Amino acid sequence: MFKILIIEDDRQLIHLLEKHLNKFGFQTQSVDDFAKVRTQFEQYEPHLVLLDVNLPKFDGYYWCRQIRSISICPILFISARDSKMDQVMALENGADDYITKPFDYEIVIAKINSQLRRAYGSYANAHNGRTTTVEGLTLDVERLSLSLDDQEIELSHTETKIVDELMKKAERVVSRDRLLEKIWDDQAFVDDNTLNVYITRVRKKLASLHIIDALQTIRGQGYRLMPNWRKNE
Repeated sequence: MFKILIIEDDRQLIHLLEKHLNKFGFQTQSVDDFAKVRTQFEQYEPHLVLLDVNLPKFDGYYWCRQIRSISICPILFISARDSKMDQVMALENGADDYITKPFDYEIVIAKINSQLRRAYGSYANAHNGRTTTVEGLTLDVERLSLSLDDQEIELSHTETKIVDELMKKAERVVSRDRLLEKIWDDQAFVDDNTLNVYITRVRKKLASLHIIDALQTIRGQGYRLMPNWRKNE
């Protein structure tokens, strides 16, 4: 049975969420001490987190970062804040999806099931606990890390998804639509600026490993990772 942790301060909404989730066979628990969200997460060990933005003490972005530092479990934001910047912020801090209030409970269940299939289903077996290496550059998907020679850097959850796709198709063009699909299931919530933000972040991460100009923009098509970092050796 999948366990879902609900980090929300609206008790009526928690009751309704738990009612629907329990009906579909999920085990649920809600946070009762908003100063100890990470502690409760570690104790409960959920398979997925539902997280609000506006919370007592610290906001949802803070707790998303805290959870993401110790886990790669799916995190879905549920919030009344519906601006694109809020959604970009959620992604930048490690979220997997963003659902705006008011919402249809069937949509919430569908998105939860989609994330659980990706993280724990048969589709995930080939992705979790693996590494990808191109010309000495190694991506550890589970550890959210990228290394070259004796240097290693940390990536966010979303940066890892993008780098993974680019490395798997090194020297080939990966379309913007494909990368948006990797970032978020529902592309209707994501504008082009979201992807631009992440491509810039990935370029900076590559630069910190002294990989310059390897991530190319192919106008009108997408992006291509060219493994040219060994050419001068």
